[in-house]
Amino acid sequence: MRFYQQGNRIVPDALCDKARLQMNPLMLSKLSFSSLSSLSLNASFLFSSSLQSYLHGKRLLLDELPFSLETIHQHYENGYVMYEKGVYSTDTGYCCKRCGNTSSHLFCTYDCARCHAACTYCRSCIMMGRVSECTPLLRWIGPAVSYPAVHDPLVWRGTLSEGQQRAADEVVKAVLRKQSCLIWAVCGAGKTEVLFKGIACAVSKGERVCIATPRTDVVLELVPRIKEAFPSINIAGLYGGSKERDSNVQLVISTTHQLLRYYRTFDTMIIDEVDAFPYSADSSLQYAVAGACKECAALIYLTATPSEQWKREIKRGKRRAVKIPARFHRYPLPVPIFCWCGNWKRHLGKSKIPDNVLRWVAQYAGNKPLFLFVPHIRTIKEVVDILKRTDSRIEGVHAEDPLRKEKVARFRNGDIPVLVTTTILERGVTVPNLQVAVLGAENKIFTESALVQIAGRVGRSSQAPFGEIIFFHYGKTKGMTAAREHIIRMNKEAKEKGWIV
Repeated sequence: MRFYQQGNRIVPDALCDKARLQMNPLMLSKLSFSSLSSLSLNASFLFSSSLQSYLHGKRLLLDELPFSLETIHQHYENGYVMYEKGVYSTDTGYCCKRCGNTSSHLFCTYDCARCHAACTYCRSCIMMGRVSECTPLLRWIGPAVSYPAVHDPLVWRGTLSEGQQRAADEVVKAVLRKQSCLIWAVCGAGKTEVLFKGIACAVSKGERVCIATPRTDVVLELVPRIKEAFPSINIAGLYGGSKERDSNVQLVISTTHQLLRYYRTFDTMIIDEVDAFPYSADSSLQYAVAGACKECAALIYLTATPSEQWKREIKRGKRRAVKIPARFHRYPLPVPIFCWCGNWKRHLGKSKIPDNVLRWVAQYAGNKPLFLFVPHIRTIKEVVDILKRTDSRIEGVHAEDPLRKEKVARFRNGDIPVLVTTTILERGVTVPNLQVAVLGAENKIFTESALVQIAGRVGRSSQAPFGEIIFFHYGKTKGMTAAREHIIRMNKEAKEKGWIV
């Protein structure tokens, strides 16, 4: 769509007075977003509460708004909606307003059917809808949506461990003082419960809270748990394909990608698994999180495996952090066992699996749920095809699997005895009595962080605090050794504090 400038206003091409344009072509010039500003608020204008609710705290494309162009532009004319240029030129190239991309290879210029000119769009966030030079992003700048101050919204009445309580107190302080805080807690420490009092504190003040996580599986895991703890709060889970994406609720649990649609709206931002891919390696997702927060907001970071840089900052006192080296049930973390399996790739090439891997599967399959992690998507099919000879119910899952959600649910229900997976399930998934193995643990994709997280799937339940974690390998790596030492070190620290039996 083309826009034109009329004095200090802009007008969509579809709403321009064509006869007037022909009479005085200098009166309307092609829009220049570089000097774009909002119009003065008309306090007597009867604005649409539906548009307010839909757009407040967001930055969206016109195509994403289920309102007529006339309604939207009427709100712009009265100072309730603001147009922003989606992609704008800089001294060194281009910048995307939505995702912050400035990499030249992630922009493309094409003949645009909307503005009938050469137009540049951003390829970095194309999956969220195309943003180009002639595409405006819209924000609500009228009266803000207010959220209820709910008294005592937390119904969870469980008891926190000593480590959890210390961390929970720090979260509450951060929420009240609008500070940042890192919770460094082992897998299974009960990080979700640590957040409860901080969330309750924010909600009781009528503030808005977001729990952001890199992966859809974690969103699906968290939503029912948070809803159970806060039944009186409106809660939405947002991820690609989510039906709740358009809701404007007080408590949002979202993948970090979805935060590209939000702007200056959350009073408290909780970033789960801050070290996880893709968030840790994607500057646009970090940009999204920063943009979704209010200018003065509490930032709570959660991880079991902080980066080396963050560890140094903690040691030097430059980053505020609380460490929980023990699980809530007071049992030690299962320590990985290294098991050489030979050239497993050659075995797969002959439609075989190393004997010790097969024996491990046979030992537990049907009695206890099993995760078998492999390095690549292509390896999943090879392994599953072989294992199905012993049990046709065995399945594989990966990030691009359209049935991923259904397969994980069937695995939880016991309908799938063994789930062969990539690292997509290394985090956020809790299954009682789970046993875990990694095939090809020497692969570079299995870093110290990834292997610590994978090992953390085992023994999470207080009813089954023990379990087996095996690294089947064709040669030990530094990552494997570092992961094992990391877990042993945490157990030692927890033992010294008296936090494990």
